[in-house]
Amino acid sequence: MKLSQLLLFIHIAVAVLLLCTLSNAWIPPNFLGSLNLLSLAFPYLILIYILLTLVWIFKGKKIAIAFALGSLLFYNPVRRWVNFSPKTENLKSIRDIKVLTFNVKYGDFGWDKVKKYITDQDADIILVQEKDTNRAIQRDMIKYPSVILKTKHKILRQEELLDDKARGNSFYADVDINGKIIRVVTVYLEPFRLQKSMLKFDGFANIGGKITNFLSHMTPTFKAHEAQIRKIRKVIDFSPYPVILAGDFNSVPNSYEYYNLGKNLQDAFVTVGNGASTSFHDYKIPLRIDYIFTSKSIIPLSYKVDHAVKLSDHYPVIAEFLLN
Repeated sequence: MKLSQLLLFIHIAVAVLLLCTLSNAWIPPNFLGSLNLLSLAFPYLILIYILLTLVWIFKGKKIAIAFALGSLLFYNPVRRWVNFSPKTENLKSIRDIKVLTFNVKYGDFGWDKVKKYITDQDADIILVQEKDTNRAIQRDMIKYPSVILKTKHKILRQEELLDDKARGNSFYADVDINGKIIRVVTVYLEPFRLQKSMLKFDGFANIGGKITNFLSHMTPTFKAHEAQIRKIRKVIDFSPYPVILAGDFNSVPNSYEYYNLGKNLQDAFVTVGNGASTSFHDYKIPLRIDYIFTSKSIIPLSYKVDHAVKLSDHYPVIAEFLLN
């Protein structure tokens, strides 16, 4: 096989894999759980696809046109990882609410520092995942096993969505914000309980066992997410109010979780975000698993992943909105 034929074969194979990531919007994990794994590989697949397209352009091959046009299919999927939006000036003078979501890893990096950071942000709605369950939390926070909500505004009602037996946790609260009621849904989907040793390469002799061990953590969790998403979607789909959906999805963009939790909602990062969206930094690979989605009547003004703050294995995510 000639080099050009091999490159063409690889390029087509990568294109097919990329198209499979788009099918996560329709194919549930309980039907084909391994398909969702491709969402983790998306940044690497798209990078290979672009590099190979540049090779064809450099070689002056006509096939480069087809692959270049094909790359347009992945424009929005790429923007969920890296995005550049026009800057909005004077946000503080026009914004209605500021939302902060932050997985604090049980305060392992220093709970006092975490609380100071949260206080300094002066957000209207604060959503915290993996709260410190061993210490007293402020009384005006709604308390559930893994997540909390703090707000400056009046809470009209709230309800837990995932029971105590679930390894994840979620609840909603209807919040009166200056006469406008917003349904805030906070999400902490079941974690994978991965360990860094599972991803460490220590020889080809062990690679088969490591892959099996890795899949034994990933696939069942994907399937558990599907059931959790159904419960969460009910309070979104039947909400009489505009919705803010935020938290730790434990899933990357272009995954089944991303498509189905964010269905009919807008991703604030895609609308107004700039730069890289990576929100989990414990592994040396790009992972965006923390999100803020809203109904289309809630207008995003800014979105920031605070990469300067390392008070957890997650970065805080902050967004500002105008209530239409």
